[in-house]
Amino acid sequence: MHEGVLSRLRPVPDSRFRLFLLHHAGGSPLGYRPWVRRFPDDWDVCLVEAPGRAHSADAEPFRDAGELAEYLNGRVGHELDRPFGLFGHSMGGLVAYEMASRLAGGDRGPSWLGVSAWSPEPGPERERPRHLLSSDRLRDGIAAMGGTPAAVLADPDLWRLVEPLVRADLELVDTWRPEPGAERLRVPLSVFGGEDDPGMPPRRLDAWSDHVDGPVERHSLPGGHFYFVGSIDDVTGRITRDVRAALAAGV
Repeated sequence: MHEGVLSRLRPVPDSRFRLFLLHHAGGSPLGYRPWVRRFPDDWDVCLVEAPGRAHSADAEPFRDAGELAEYLNGRVGHELDRPFGLFGHSMGGLVAYEMASRLAGGDRGPSWLGVSAWSPEPGPERERPRHLLSSDRLRDGIAAMGGTPAAVLADPDLWRLVEPLVRADLELVDTWRPEPGAERLRVPLSVFGGEDDPGMPPRRLDAWSDHVDGPVERHSLPGGHFYFVGSIDDVTGRITRDVRAALAAGV
């Protein structure tokens, strides 16, 4: 079932918890489809789609994380009528953080936040923006990260179709800067990452402790940027445990 920016593969109208999953740069919610059935039956799992792909392919993609967060918050606001959490991978982690920052302190703030393969600590993309790379270098970089079908990268016609969206999404990540004087986020946080992710190594993920006041759970797993491929049961199990602990603590 698809409505607005949300897709539900298994609607749970009377759920006790609602989980929003946000996708990576150049991606779509389709990558989360195998995750849904692995979460508890009483969770309403919602796949969030940024404009510019799939159901909104004709829409212009956002190039600013804060603006995308505002847009998405405005479209999921009516869904925040029960305890909920946000989880995002890579670009999705940044957008989830921006959404949570805007909702925190209000009447409908998140009960839990999960970020994967993204950190507010500045990295090489700030000095060498990926969205400004030549087409060949950008394609090589995307191939090295994994997560994009090899057929898309190998076919020049397919690559020409997806390249503008990839550049827009990477611009959103590369140009992000923290708000001056921004308050530390007060929400239980789970941080996930691959032990061998060159762009987002474990030491960079350690910076999260400087940006939140709530409890932080760290999960470093074998693999690179898309460490969860082949380990979905492990990752969803960790998310489930962390969410349950956050709900029980009532932080």
